Amino acid sequence: MAAEMFLLVLLAMASSLAMASDPSQLQDFCVADMMSKVRVNGFVCKDPMVVKADDFSLSGLDMPGDTGKNNFGFNVTPANVIQIPGLNTLGISMVRIDYIPNGLNPPHTHPRATEILTVIEGQLLVGFVTSNSDDGNRLFTKMLKKGDVFVFPQGLIHFQFNPGHTNTFAIGALSSQNPGTITIADAVFGSNPPISDEILAKAFQVDKKTIDWLQAQFAKKN
Repeated sequence: MAAEMFLLVLLAMASSLAMASDPSQLQDFCVADMMSKVRVNGFVCKDPMVVKADDFSLSGLDMPGDTGKNNFGFNVTPANVIQIPGLNTLGISMVRIDYIPNGLNPPHTHPRATEILTVIEGQLLVGFVTSNSDDGNRLFTKMLKKGDVFVFPQGLIHFQFNPGHTNTFAIGALSSQNPGTITIADAVFGSNPPISDEILAKAFQVDKKTIDWLQAQFAKKN
């Protein structure tokens, strides 16, 4: 009797784990209908009879992105469901990232995806920080050269920096059709409306004048 109960518990656990995973696709593809007003967790499917090969294609990742659009010297060229509607429900996307010398992709997270990054040209100093634990927030960092690969676990703060004297570019693959990006400094100091300077001053253990100055810098960007 005890053995039978133990088996039932194991089966129940296995069943609950199986139900907790992402559901399998129910068709070959579900090309996103960007014109639909219906809002779901993802995009509704376009009529398969009007789907074209172009729905699964994107050109231009061979071209460097404009690294002069920000003060950090980097550019992200996305290839997600917005650019490739055929990615809808497939759970993958990619990006091309370009960096000038001393270019930085500042600390950020992808709330919905793990990222695997491959350096195509140049070199990168990369790293990620673990979530809060009794051991603190551990930093894992490594210098990458051409052909090297590094993984950033889902949701963890990470960065890339080009310490070299030549341009660098990398390709990142992400485990979501729409991984999302939260740039930490932008979110904390550039929110609209702004987070109270009293709250941020206490959180960062600095005076309010410092917080006001930081918020003013991000207000200029907007």
